[in-house]
Amino acid sequence: MSKRNVVHVEIPAVNVEAAAAFYKELFGWRIVTSQEMNYTMWEDGTGSGGGFPQVSDENPAGRVMVYIDSDDIEADLKKVEKLGGRVIHPKMEIPNTGWFGIFQDPTGNVLALYTSMNPDFNK
Repeated sequence: MSKRNVVHVEIPAVNVEAAAAFYKELFGWRIVTSQEMNYTMWEDGTGSGGGFPQVSDENPAGRVMVYIDSDDIEADLKKVEKLGGRVIHPKMEIPNTGWFGIFQDPTGNVLALYTSMNPDFNK
């Protein structure tokens, strides 16, 4: 069983480049842009990190998305529903990276589950 660590945090941005520069200057985060995925990521130097998705209907400003490590996304999403939550996005692959699923807890908070294709990545 995974340790259920927070493995990724997404901070939506209207201007991804400006947001990356802001957080780099504010916290000293390392910024990495993946041209192939059209995605800008941040790393804090301790192994924690995340990214800056473009603000959209799916990623509205103000909704920071926390990704939690999961050994079995489908089983966790079934448990979400059993416990009164709602599945927003079923398990889906991020090419060459891993899988994720998004859910809403009974209070309305939205979080995500993540499994890496590299099983030693988050251990």
